[in-house]
Amino acid sequence: MQLAHTITGLFAGVGGLESGLHGAGHETALLCENDRAAVAVLRNRFAEIPFHDDVCTLKRLPAETTLLAAGFPCQDLSQAGKTLGIAGARSGLVGEVFRLIERHKTPWVLLENVPFMLQLGRGEAMNVITTTLEALKYRWAYRVVDTRSFGLPQRRRRVYLVASLREDPRGVLFADEAGPVEATAHVGDAVAFGFYWTEGTRGLGWAVDAIPTLKGGSSLGIPSSPAILLSNGEIVTPNIRDAERLQGFSADWTQPAEAVVRKGHRWKLVGNAVSVPVARWIGRRLRQPGRVLDFETAPLESHTRWPTAAWNVGAGRFKVLASEWPVRRKYQPLQPFLRSPTAPLSAKATAGFLGRAEVAPLNFADGFLDAIRAHLKRMGGTVRPPQTPQ
Repeated sequence: MQLAHTITGLFAGVGGLESGLHGAGHETALLCENDRAAVAVLRNRFAEIPFHDDVCTLKRLPAETTLLAAGFPCQDLSQAGKTLGIAGARSGLVGEVFRLIERHKTPWVLLENVPFMLQLGRGEAMNVITTTLEALKYRWAYRVVDTRSFGLPQRRRRVYLVASLREDPRGVLFADEAGPVEATAHVGDAVAFGFYWTEGTRGLGWAVDAIPTLKGGSSLGIPSSPAILLSNGEIVTPNIRDAERLQGFSADWTQPAEAVVRKGHRWKLVGNAVSVPVARWIGRRLRQPGRVLDFETAPLESHTRWPTAAWNVGAGRFKVLASEWPVRRKYQPLQPFLRSPTAPLSAKATAGFLGRAEVAPLNFADGFLDAIRAHLKRMGGTVRPPQTPQ
């Protein structure tokens, strides 16, 4: 049976969830968002949809709502944030979701967030969410899904949780399984590598033939692009238009935001968005749930880090041995994916990254730091002898 839902989108951002769900044939009754740059995008891209600017003052969901979709704020749940957990002032806004669905028992709920929430505070954030859903009589299932499985060269892992009052949500998330394909390559091979030049002290976002997760901020406190080590040894930063495409949007999707913010702010909007093709896959399965595959399961222990997939459909909580790749779309290699002009990573940015990386107790891929030094030299920077960690 094909069932199209009527959506209320909370914390809508720039409409990644909605774009994907619309692509699967669903429609939206109301959008809610308070970031003025994101609002400028929403009002341009979804001009015909009613709008509300503050979830805290939203008294009720539209009566026709059959699916509440919410990529609730992740700042306090992400590894890069303040790690305040579910009690954080912003991520605590998920409580507004529960307030609204308690008043309007919408048949379906779709939540999205960062996977760090599964381990933060020994999994307390996830425990609060699932316990509340259970108290409201919802069956739930969640799965961490990697955007790469949809063919886009971005290693982006996100938790997608589907809950239903009357149906089995497993038919949405667990009717597909492809298994991961991990790319293996070495610096110097005919392949590009993505990394974050704003890191290098305690960690390094690094991806083979992909960029690491686009994010709304950085360890330097500013929205920024990743860097890409091309197969010819050049190090460049991608154009925002290609970053939008890496999320499944059309190029210049966030351009309307420039009416109220600087162009650089678009990196934050794109980094905080939901990947459109993942949302479209979920939307299609919401219309036509599949047969739940025979995954290996085990009872879920309490007060521990949560697994990457789990469910409770009335018989208790179970962890599920499902991969992060439910499908395997034709993969688009990173280097030829880039259509818009790139810019070389500046000498200042390169030198800053190299200075941090050389004293960090990290293991880098063989030849990577040599490629950084060679790029700095090409950019006219001073290449100092490798520093010894203190």
